[in-house]
Amino acid sequence: MSVAEGQSVGQVEQKSPEERTFSPSIATGAERTKFEQLKADSDYLKDPLAAELQNDLSHFSDGAVQLLKFHGSYQQDNRENRQKGQDKDWQMMLRLRSPAGRIPAGLYLAMDELADRLGNGTLRATTRQAFQMHGIRKGHLKEVIGTIVRSMGSTLAACGDINRNVMAPAAPFEKGGYPAARQLANDIADVLSPQAAEGSYLDLWVDGDLSYRIKPSRPVKKARERQQEGGVFSGDAKEPLYGGTYLPRKFKVAVTVPGDNSVDLLTQDIGLVAFADANGELRGCNVYVGGGMGRTHNKEETFARTADPLGYVAAEHIFDLVQAILALQRDHGDRNNRRHARLKYLIHDQGIRWFKDELKAKYFSHPIKGLRLEPKAKLEDYLGWHRISAGKWFVGIPLLCGRLSGDLKRGLRQLVETYQLEIRLTPNQDLLLCNIGTAQRAAVKEALAALGVETPETPDQLARHAIACPALPLCGLAVTEAERILPDVLARLDAQLRRLEIEKSILVRMTGCPNGCARPYMAELGLVGDGVNQYQLWLGGTPNLSRLAEPYLERMPLEKLESTIEPLLKGWKAAGGRRSFGDYVAKLGRQSVEELVRSAV
Repeated sequence: MSVAEGQSVGQVEQKSPEERTFSPSIATGAERTKFEQLKADSDYLKDPLAAELQNDLSHFSDGAVQLLKFHGSYQQDNRENRQKGQDKDWQMMLRLRSPAGRIPAGLYLAMDELADRLGNGTLRATTRQAFQMHGIRKGHLKEVIGTIVRSMGSTLAACGDINRNVMAPAAPFEKGGYPAARQLANDIADVLSPQAAEGSYLDLWVDGDLSYRIKPSRPVKKARERQQEGGVFSGDAKEPLYGGTYLPRKFKVAVTVPGDNSVDLLTQDIGLVAFADANGELRGCNVYVGGGMGRTHNKEETFARTADPLGYVAAEHIFDLVQAILALQRDHGDRNNRRHARLKYLIHDQGIRWFKDELKAKYFSHPIKGLRLEPKAKLEDYLGWHRISAGKWFVGIPLLCGRLSGDLKRGLRQLVETYQLEIRLTPNQDLLLCNIGTAQRAAVKEALAALGVETPETPDQLARHAIACPALPLCGLAVTEAERILPDVLARLDAQLRRLEIEKSILVRMTGCPNGCARPYMAELGLVGDGVNQYQLWLGGTPNLSRLAEPYLERMPLEKLESTIEPLLKGWKAAGGRRSFGDYVAKLGRQSVEELVRSAV
């Protein structure tokens, strides 16, 4: 049985109203968990991080590491360099905050130079439309973040128990609702930016230079002023929306336009579909709540979930709505159990009706109407050449797994530097070179061809939408490979499809652990690390990312991938291939699919 919108995998049915319980935000120190107390004692995410930046140790303490996440960085060690009896090869991963994936030329050039001089020589486009840098030493972290800030970038709230990077379609189209969606994403990022923590961020990384403070537009400024009112107010005047302990866990928002599902809308805590009028002015949004991918192996209480529809809200109330939803999660999200802390669990446990009633009763006083009709969504990728407006173009360049290195990285730097091109990153880990003048187009095309990018509009069909997380050797959560072996996995699958004379493609996603950074639970074929060279096999998502896949095998050895799925591929071909592979699996039914995959093991 396929899992529809708002449902979860591996869960019992929702509890009755009498059985439901929830953990409201804990206010007293005596009752706080160790992690919650750490946030409360941090002076708005500053201590002990500030002191440890001054010492000569190669790494941060556990407490400082947890606060460092709010500033956009994770502490990692290179597992392949571990040696018994020696200190770990400590280094920092750093992630940008870049709403809608926009990276201006100056910021990109600064990141590129920092990656070469103080990182591991690569940049990586993430599935959340941001660049990551790897290999930064603790002693260089202040210089790296300070340079990013002075180059008009930010890493604040790229990680941590806070609203993360806000996604939107990366394409810089100047038609339809695209400009409104991009602007809304940028404004929401400012609305939900922490206020007191912003001061701590600037204190730590640019010595308190307040000229780099977020300068919100007038509507955003007015919305932030309303954080001091009603149920949205945390009770903390310095951090009015978040309070001194911020959120129970991370929080994710995405905006798109009707029909464009490049942002994986149903995997977000808040998903907004922006409707614009004929002049491109925002009229309102369909709102979806409670999506999320993260889970833990062998923990049935954790699961992937797609968002529930909440309703349609007029444009003038959208800022108040997102603040209200975040505040409700702040107050009712589970602060005792971090595995149960996301908004998806609150809505699953309490129900969407309770959520909507609580929202309207205490946090949001404006109308929530029925959803507006949307066209069938499509996973857009914007690869190849596209016209922005008269005399202006962009080109979408495929980056398998998002990794930029070597000749391609050097060549892109030269193009950006020569023509001052803006870069935009897609949720599919691809890169758009934007604002190319008609007179520059031929030269850019020639330069890309010299870098091996001759036909960016036609990458290998399996690689086109396949994504993977970084996994080994740097991610501390990875149990096996993902990014480094995805090209080989795709080559093997491609050979299998050719041998079976199947011309249609399959949406493949791969992660080295169950946390879901590459959103594998929405794929037609998802591989989720469950041991060394072993993976859970998830099947039955859709090419347009509208339905959850389901787990069929645990600890499948990767060498058995082809033999395991061959009966399904043959059946799909025999059925005429009219449906997508994911739809074929869903139509076949769980029992039949289980019999086929287990017969091949």
